Amino acid sequence: MSEVADWLSYTSPISRKNAAEAVFEDIRSAITSGRLAVGTRLPAESQLAARYGVSRPIVREALRSLQTLGLTQTRTGSGTYVITSTTGPELQYGGYSARDLIEARPFIEVPAAGWAAARRTEQQLVRLFQLCDDMDREDDPLKWVKLDSEFHSTVAESSGNAVFAKIVTDARDALMRQSELVNMMAQRRLASNVEHRRIVEAIAAGSEEAGMAAMEAHLGQVKRVVTTIIGEDPPRQ
Repeated sequence: MSEVADWLSYTSPISRKNAAEAVFEDIRSAITSGRLAVGTRLPAESQLAARYGVSRPIVREALRSLQTLGLTQTRTGSGTYVITSTTGPELQYGGYSARDLIEARPFIEVPAAGWAAARRTEQQLVRLFQLCDDMDREDDPLKWVKLDSEFHSTVAESSGNAVFAKIVTDARDALMRQSELVNMMAQRRLASNVEHRRIVEAIAAGSEEAGMAAMEAHLGQVKRVVTTIIGEDPPRQ
């Protein structure tokens, strides 16, 4: 029996509410421990779904995060292969690296939150509170990530600064992939919900200082998780 077949033979049904996170973590552990060696082709989605007792879309979500993490690569018509057992500082989200995002975001989103406190419209404020409520209720990881992306875009738009808004919009796909990975690895949705609401409350109060401080604290927590993922603290310029 091959190593993959041996690993697959040990069924591991998932009972957690956030099943994709559990599938992701189990496969990631098998890769980083060497049980699924570099060069191994992962079993088909249907086989993995049977192993974990989940649907194929859940497996697909976990596999997408493994690829974002840089551990696997999907080859059209061939399958998904393990390409490394470790991650590094060049972790990519589309056209941006993990380092690019954590270095740039504080210089864009922190002042944007401050300006939003001074310039937001009533309609924008209502939308921000609605997004917070929606994120509080949302259990589906991918739907939550989309709401998270809209939240950060809306804060940037509320700043009244077209440059901030365009930068966040242009990086939106990368930010979504980073958010998905951070939440897969650190289960930060509940903590992020609290942090998001603090940002909106500061914006509602019209406090530029509090808005900036709340966004800085939120991005600091994201940086902490990403730094753990890439294995080093990016150098300060």
